[in-house]
Amino acid sequence: MGEPVRAAADKRWCEKVTVKFRNTGGSPVRSGTVTFATHVIGALGVDWATVESTGPLPAPIGAGAARTETYTVCVDAWRVPLGMHVETRDVTAVLK
Repeated sequence: MGEPVRAAADKRWCEKVTVKFRNTGGSPVRSGTVTFATHVIGALGVDWATVESTGPLPAPIGAGAARTETYTVCVDAWRVPLGMHVETRDVTAVLK
């Protein structure tokens, strides 16, 4: 899995996160789950909270193949008051 690439979304409590998945195994990946750890950052840079969310893995991914997917990751709007923003810093995946 590659490093997440973040981009702004149209709401301050959301962002677009692009991740490249590479199957280095010898058999295809048929399904899985992607987990995003999104940090709520205050106006002075203080990390106020981390909120996890999940999404589907872009399957199938053939043996030796790679696939890139862009997710819109959001937290509840009330968690991100005016002047704050979100940063999705950690992405993990469970492959099946």
